Amino acid sequence: MTHPPDIPEDTTENEPYAPSDGWRSGSRFAVIFFALTAIAMAADVVADMGGQPAPHVILEIVILIAAIAGMAYFWRLWRMDRARAQQLSTQVVALRGETQRWRAQADHWRAEAREALDGLATALDRQFARWELTDAERDVAMLLLKGLALKDAAEVRGTSERTVRQQALAVYRKAGVAGRAELSAFFLEDLLLPATRPGDGVAGARTSTVAAAGVE
Repeated sequence: MTHPPDIPEDTTENEPYAPSDGWRSGSRFAVIFFALTAIAMAADVVADMGGQPAPHVILEIVILIAAIAGMAYFWRLWRMDRARAQQLSTQVVALRGETQRWRAQADHWRAEAREALDGLATALDRQFARWELTDAERDVAMLLLKGLALKDAAEVRGTSERTVRQQALAVYRKAGVAGRAELSAFFLEDLLLPATRPGDGVAGARTSTVAAAGVE
């Protein structure tokens, strides 16, 4: 199961996600600055209309136009940035919900897998009991099924390799198998293949070991 990237936990879930608060604050400040400048220049132009030379008034009008243009530009930037922040906030909320959904599915899958493994372990124990394995032979059988070599199994059990070899031979003899491969196949065949194959019929179907172990 693949998992999406984790979204960092947000301790302020109810607050909007704002990745550019500093820039937005600067844009608001620029809008206010240009607005005040435009108001001041407009008042100055009106006051100078009657007594100041034309070049002076024209310069003030140019400054007024520039102030209005700057105010409009930064107002547009502020609105665009605010819209992007709202869009990002929506995406983060959606991703957080998706991540939580994936985590819930993963937890559910792990719970189901744990139930299956617990059931398999119970079935193995019952089959070992049918074979009348000793506790030591059960441990060795489990290590063999896990793929450990005799030397590694001896290290895990804290005993000699010769002792483990003898216990493994006892397991094979009691199980009626020739070696590790047949021991693994005894269980894996019922796990990986259907109990009844097409054309075998009821008489030719091998009773599932794991299923039978669960029904006494």
